[in-house]
Amino acid sequence: MQYQIHQVKDFRYIDEGQGETMLLLHGLFGALSNWEHVVAHFSNRYRVVIPMLPIYDMPLTNAGLEGLTAFVADFLKEVPLGKLTLLGNSLGGHIALIFALKNPSAVKRIILTGSSGLFENAMGGSYPKRGNYEFVKERVEYTFYDPHVATKELVDEVFDVTKSIPKCMRMVAIAKSAQRNNLAKELGHIKAPTLLIWGLNDTITPPNVAHEFDELIPNTELRFIDCCGHAPMMEHPEIFNQYVDNFLLRNP
Repeated sequence: MQYQIHQVKDFRYIDEGQGETMLLLHGLFGALSNWEHVVAHFSNRYRVVIPMLPIYDMPLTNAGLEGLTAFVADFLKEVPLGKLTLLGNSLGGHIALIFALKNPSAVKRIILTGSSGLFENAMGGSYPKRGNYEFVKERVEYTFYDPHVATKELVDEVFDVTKSIPKCMRMVAIAKSAQRNNLAKELGHIKAPTLLIWGLNDTITPPNVAHEFDELIPNTELRFIDCCGHAPMMEHPEIFNQYVDNFLLRNP
C-alpha cells in the first residue's frame, strides 16, 4: 500500500479519508498491506485508520493482549477519533473485543474476521521455525484456502520476522497470551452491533468458532465466505467489502 504513514510520538499509523472512523487492527503476522482492499473501498466515505501494532518491538514484559490493548487505548488518547467502528482480523479481533469490553461508550460497531478470543490454532499447530524458509512458506500458505494468495512478498515478510530471536520471543509471548485469554464469559457484555465474517475453510479459527461467537455476543450477524481461509479481506475482498457495506447500512 502506498499510503502516507503518520507519526505522533511513538505511534505510527495510516489515516485515509474523512467521516466516521473505521479503526483496523491487524493480526499477529498481519501487515498494513492486509487491509489494502478495505482502505481502497471505504476511504471515500469513512476515515480509515490503521495503527501499527508494536508486536515485534514492544517490551517483552508487556508482550501480550493487555499490553496491545493498552497501546490502542493510548493511541486513541493521542489521536482522538470519536466513536469507532472496530474491524479486527485474528489477534486484531481479540484486541478489538477487549477494548470494546473496557470502553463500551467508545465503540459504535464491531466487525470480526477470523478472530481469536475463543479458540485459535496458531499457525496450524506450530510456530515458524527460525531459518527454515520452506516451513514458513507452508505455514503462511496454510492461512489461506488458495495458497497462491501467500505471495513471495508476504512469505518473505514473515520469514524476516522469524530470523530475529527477540521478535520471535515477543510473537510467541503474544500468541500464548491470546490462547490463555478466553472471552467466553465476557462476550455477553458486548453492547455494539457485531458483524462476523468467516472463511468456511478457515483452519486457524474454524467455522464452529464463528458460530460460538454468534451465540455468545448479543447482537450479531454471521456471514460465511466459501473457498476462503483465515483472512477473508485478502482472499475475497469484494465479497468481504459488500458484507461490511450492508452491515454499515443496517447499523447507521
